[in-house]
Amino acid sequence: MSTDGPYPPSAPEPEPGTPSWPAGGQQQPPYGGPAPYGQPGPAQPPAYQQQPGAYPAGYPAQPVYGPPAGPPPDNFLVWAILSTVLCCLPLGIVSIVYAAQVNDKWLRGDVAGATESARKAKQFAIWSAGVQAVVLVLIGIFYIGIFALALGTASTAP
Repeated sequence: MSTDGPYPPSAPEPEPGTPSWPAGGQQQPPYGGPAPYGQPGPAQPPAYQQQPGAYPAGYPAQPVYGPPAGPPPDNFLVWAILSTVLCCLPLGIVSIVYAAQVNDKWLRGDVAGATESARKAKQFAIWSAGVQAVVLVLIGIFYIGIFALALGTASTAP
């Protein structure tokens, strides 16, 4: 290997068994060893002191994660699927999305989120059925009007 490269030559390796003290007179002991007379020792961490207001018996109780006790709220998934297939498709899909979130939120311990998703799933399923009912009434009125118009023109024909 050539020493003519852009890097300076490295320091020679110490002989095995010799201490690797830095040059300059101040010798440092190996880690954990006593310092030579008159030399400062290695830095030691401060002794543990009880902080005021700390928990003397250890750590505080950790919050409990996971599903709470008791059954989860009803997710209204059957209502959501039926309202999607038989009624208004967009509102039924939204109802399915909220119904699918209920069990996941319950298992993560989010009781408020699970009950809110269940409430919204039921709400959108009902709205889907309501929209379908309104559409059926409007279609019925339209067909009755067409039928009445057809009967009226048929009876006045010569």
